[in-house]
This record gives sequence, C-alpha cells and structure tokens, in this order.
Amino acid sequence: MANLYAEFRRLIPDAPLLVGVVVATFAGGVTVALQGGGTLRVRGDAAVDDRVFVRDGVIESLAPDLTLVEIEV
Repeated sequence: MANLYAEFRRLIPDAPLLVGVVVATFAGGVTVALQGGGTLRVRGDAAVDDRVFVRDGVIESLAPDLTLVEIEV
C-alpha cells in the first residue's frame, strides 16, 4: 500500500523560485521588490540593491545581475 501522505504531497506544487531586488533591510530580514510587481518581506541577509532568489519567504542566494527579457506565450 502506498503512503497516502506522500501521494497527497505529490499533488501540491512546489513553491516557485522568485527573483527580485532588495529595497530595504530590517532586523532578521529584508524587503524584496519582485520583477512582476509587488514586495515581499523575507528572512535572510542581503544589502540594498542586491538581486536575490527567494523561495518560501527565505533568500536562497544572490541572483546574477543580468538583463531581464520577458517573453509572453
């Protein structure tokens, strides 16, 4: 018999990886302006104007400072 919890977890999508720019810092975290608009308060350390990858409210790493190209499908 399959593990029902594992089967259920497979139905829920993973959290998306977001990219944004740090616009402010506070104790224990930063405020990130997202590429598509909006802001998030996330945990982690980064300096203002750093580009970061964010997932589940936590900074995963610094993002490269590349030119953004958006393609609509």
